[in-house]
Amino acid sequence: MDICCRKGSRSPLQELYNPTQLELSSTAILHQIRRDQVTDTCRANSMSSRKRRVLTPNDLKHLVVDEDHELIYCYVPKVACTNWKRVMMVLNGRGKYSDPMEIPANEAHVSSNLKTLNQYSIPEINHRLKNYMKFLFVREPFERLVSAYRNKFTQKYNTSFHKRYGTKIVKRQRKNATQEALHKGDDVKFEEFVAYLIDPHTQREEPFNEHWQTVYSLCHPCHIHYDLIGKYETLEEDSNYILQLAGVGNYLKFPTYAKSTRTTDEMTTEFFQNISSEHQTQLYEVYKLDFLMFNYSMPSYLKLE
Repeated sequence: MDICCRKGSRSPLQELYNPTQLELSSTAILHQIRRDQVTDTCRANSMSSRKRRVLTPNDLKHLVVDEDHELIYCYVPKVACTNWKRVMMVLNGRGKYSDPMEIPANEAHVSSNLKTLNQYSIPEINHRLKNYMKFLFVREPFERLVSAYRNKFTQKYNTSFHKRYGTKIVKRQRKNATQEALHKGDDVKFEEFVAYLIDPHTQREEPFNEHWQTVYSLCHPCHIHYDLIGKYETLEEDSNYILQLAGVGNYLKFPTYAKSTRTTDEMTTEFFQNISSEHQTQLYEVYKLDFLMFNYSMPSYLKLE
């Protein structure tokens, strides 16, 4: 089946806001509620969230563009972004790929394989932001954080992260660190990682790495109006709804596979057991907008001050 070009003349945006069938589906209503939640949170936090800032092309490097189907996807690491990048490669590939899972994971993360919005001129950027359907996927913020920690600091193969961040975290957060730990940075404890994230020096020094940066800072939902907000908890339904709106739902399905190592709510609860209430409170402040904007309630395991 030729995935290259959209069938018919209706864009995903038209399908979303002026559906062919007149009755509003429960799915459409659910997504309207999610959009309203973002709008309301942005409005309520407008002093801190907008800061009268204008976006620059550099702010748009997480927004992946699919010209053929008029889609823009803002990828958030640790929220199924490898599979969504694979899907975008199929959509953009003009027949080169048909099955997302035949694309190796490392291939999906090669930046030249996908076009991002920052590579366009300002008029082209504005045209696409106005006319393409924009979507992103979110996840419970602390579950995403634990997932990032487990992936980047507990896997022996992630030496680049150990060197780049681990050594810095050990140096700053560990008293009487051994020379080996200072050199390798491969045994960072979750408590040390949290202490590093809430340390004011960290934020002043450089922006967070994308794996633990807030969705708010990666995708700029108060500046860019997202048409669809997918959730990790309903990944399959939300993803296939997007593919259906794009007119490819009949022959392209979002890859499903149960990862046995997936970070769960129970796991997250366990990781937070050893974090002091003072540090929990400070960490919640860092991710507060993500909790509010995407309607995640404050976790019951938190012992806030």
